[in-house]
Amino acid sequence: MPSALPLSLLDQTLRAIPRRYRVGPLPAARSGLEDSDPATALAIAIEQARVALSAGATPPPVSERLFVGALSQLIRDALRERGGDPAFQAMVLRHQSPLVREHASLSAHAQADRRAVRTAVDAFAHPGKRRGMPAGPLVEALASLHAAAAAEDWDALTRGAQACLAAPSSALAADPAIAGPLDRLLNDSALARLRRMDALASDPLVQRYQTLWQRQGPRPGTPQAAAQGLDARRRGIAVEAQAEQAIAALAAHLASITGETYRVATSMRVPASIPGNADRAKTEWDVALLRKAAGDAEVPVWDVCLLVEAKASTDAATTDLPRLLRGLRLLAHADAQTIYPFESHQGAVHLRGAALAALSADEADLARTVLYFSDAPADAAPRLLNAAGRMQLLSAHESLDYASLVAAGDAPDASALAPVLHQLLVSPRWSAVLNQFALLRQVRELMVHVDDVHAAITRINA
Repeated sequence: MPSALPLSLLDQTLRAIPRRYRVGPLPAARSGLEDSDPATALAIAIEQARVALSAGATPPPVSERLFVGALSQLIRDALRERGGDPAFQAMVLRHQSPLVREHASLSAHAQADRRAVRTAVDAFAHPGKRRGMPAGPLVEALASLHAAAAAEDWDALTRGAQACLAAPSSALAADPAIAGPLDRLLNDSALARLRRMDALASDPLVQRYQTLWQRQGPRPGTPQAAAQGLDARRRGIAVEAQAEQAIAALAAHLASITGETYRVATSMRVPASIPGNADRAKTEWDVALLRKAAGDAEVPVWDVCLLVEAKASTDAATTDLPRLLRGLRLLAHADAQTIYPFESHQGAVHLRGAALAALSADEADLARTVLYFSDAPADAAPRLLNAAGRMQLLSAHESLDYASLVAAGDAPDASALAPVLHQLLVSPRWSAVLNQFALLRQVRELMVHVDDVHAAITRINA
């Protein structure tokens, strides 16, 4: 990152922005916390274990006792009929019942299977195919098959196709353009899966599973889910617009004091010409603060000063940080002697590779390079165990075994959950959970509120 005066002024301004989302150190584990607030107790136990590991030590036995006691209570709370977690209860049912597991597996493919069967039926029974045919049994049979597929009555569709092929004088059976597709339809694995899924739907456990699943919210692909998605997109667009306005005010503030030229680019997309691994890395930045580089090039060249990501919620920033760090490392692979064109909402902007290569994903440097921007209210008591970590703990095989015993009325020993902690300490699959509190503090340190940005600029200008 260039070290000229304007960036020193930028540093001064960034430091002046209050961090209302900041999370303090973990509280001490008071007696009984695992029963009264198991999520916080788990966060404390996990962080104690992480700190011990980072120091090359073995986590103390007290951390394991706190962990298994808290996870046991978290499971029991999630299983409660009132105020429990329907997603977890559905997972436990799936863990217990082979029929529920089969239904869940079939449901995962059902949307694609429905499309495949409808497409197969449309190929020979669509109204357009029937247009021009003489009225009679053939047209009626095709219309009946098409109606059954449209109504998703897979048994009726199967019976109708079988009847058409079995009729001794059927015109459908005699016409190879129809008989062939009918035969393929009856042997289609997609139709077989849909029929099996419908048959399983009468099982009481499957019905309970579906009820629990529906309590989580609308199914993907439904109008309700589409409406929720549209609301979320509108919310995100509104926050991005506020971020753009705030960073534009910051650009004007810097320009007025330094005499340098600053600008803002939004939706800035990383070109494929930058070497490095783009897998799971951020390749589009919501807002970028750019400073015009020295020189008299015909096309203006810019240095990156600050990268901003707008988030409508604090939780969204926490889950985004690993991707953001990979995105910074990708930018740092830029060749220092190359000028890179980035597409943005304002058109192409040409950025100096030297400034990109100077970007650092090190924690000590992030506060000078990145901001998370939000207008969400600051939570008085931040959730110390994030939703993804909580669900990963609950969905561990040992947790589901334990929950199944509890649901059956047994009283299993909480020590049966100790293997979950052991996996958490050694398995890369659990690294996000192990580091989740450190990640939370890091993200919240980078997060600012729109009002605080404008207030900091005003104070610096005063």
